Amino acid sequence: MAAQESYPDGLKYHPEHDWAQIEGDEATFGVTWYAQDALGEVVFYEPPEVGAEIAKDRAYAEVESVKAVSDVFAPMSGEITAVNEDLADSPEKINEDPYGDGWLVKVKLSDPSEGDELMDVGAYREMLAEG
Repeated sequence: MAAQESYPDGLKYHPEHDWAQIEGDEATFGVTWYAQDALGEVVFYEPPEVGAEIAKDRAYAEVESVKAVSDVFAPMSGEITAVNEDLADSPEKINEDPYGDGWLVKVKLSDPSEGDELMDVGAYREMLAEG
């Protein structure tokens, strides 16, 4: 069952429909409700390796849905410290709980100030409304 549309406060949003939950110099990344809705039913998630370096605005993973294969873009730069292993067997969690059980990776941030360039929920909703 897909999640209801939501965009939690307290997260930072990237124009490519990715979110970051920032805690000091660490962050959790995932895709937004809008992204999972546009993708449709997710059938496969290809995570990066733990230890991989990722760069803001660059693709770092792939999500495959019944419609297409899509790149997932990094909202910030850093080193992957964990990937959501549960998604290997249950990629549908990205649809069911994009901000909870459907998180994608945890990252040690190389430049936490990059978070200042991301949108808050109000700005992200405005961007969606402008379409």
